[in-house]
Amino acid sequence: MRASTWTSLLLLSLFNSLLVAKVVHTEKSLYRNISIVKEAKNLCMVFETRKENPPYQTCRDETQPKRLVFSYTQMIMSGLLYHPQPDNILVIGLGGGTLPMALSELLPNAAITSVEIDPAVIRLAKEYFAYKESDRVITAEKDARLFVKRAAIKKQSFDWIILDAYNGDYIPEHLMTQEFLQEVKAILAPEGIVTANTFSVSQLYAYESATYQSVFGDFYNLKQRSTGNRIVLATANGELKSLEKIEQNAEQLAERLRPYGVRTGRILNRFSTDKDWPDDQRVLTDQFSPANLLKFDRE
Repeated sequence: MRASTWTSLLLLSLFNSLLVAKVVHTEKSLYRNISIVKEAKNLCMVFETRKENPPYQTCRDETQPKRLVFSYTQMIMSGLLYHPQPDNILVIGLGGGTLPMALSELLPNAAITSVEIDPAVIRLAKEYFAYKESDRVITAEKDARLFVKRAAIKKQSFDWIILDAYNGDYIPEHLMTQEFLQEVKAILAPEGIVTANTFSVSQLYAYESATYQSVFGDFYNLKQRSTGNRIVLATANGELKSLEKIEQNAEQLAERLRPYGVRTGRILNRFSTDKDWPDDQRVLTDQFSPANLLKFDRE
């Protein structure tokens, strides 16, 4: 089943009472057409990169503004179960900014940097989705690859790097390669982690999995069957904490995460180290990253 079909099913479950979406705002940015739509109780940012099933980048529940609407965003919080006290967080891809805002509330002493290439996305996140910058919540308007390279030159390091860039069709090709992941690893603190939002139903699944393994070694693989999303959780040192330790962290965080729609028990059930791709799988590189040919399963 195509990832776009999974997305459609998710949207139907979220907005099953919806009859007509109201377009609040639309504009053409440097990179795409962007619309802000109101659907029932949700305000959503839509990247109109295709006519059929345009991808929803962000949704905010206006009746429960803390709640993370999409299940993949909730699953990204697996990083907090693994590393409960990150001091310096890097988020690649802003969207509406709901994730960095949630992290800023949960971690009042953490520094959070979001990297977003599209200035229109940054502006709309502030205007419609309550994204607010401060002395510890900052935004870099840059291509993520360039930001990471410069961070390495400046000897910066991060305890938690969240890879959530999406161009409206898939993850940008230059942010999927072995070389990019090596650059990401270079700016991780010694005990740092990466959580990457990607898909389990893409034809790129095995390629991506082999690429992450080639850079980070074994990783936790969290899949959401109902949506086709998955989270790759990898570490800087190549070692994985035991599920017992992660469960202990989850118990301590369960009540704090509940207002954000995060059910720690559901996330814990998705942690897996099972390898379900070939040993000889080719990895993605700057010279070989044919994402346009391999994105989604064909029906």
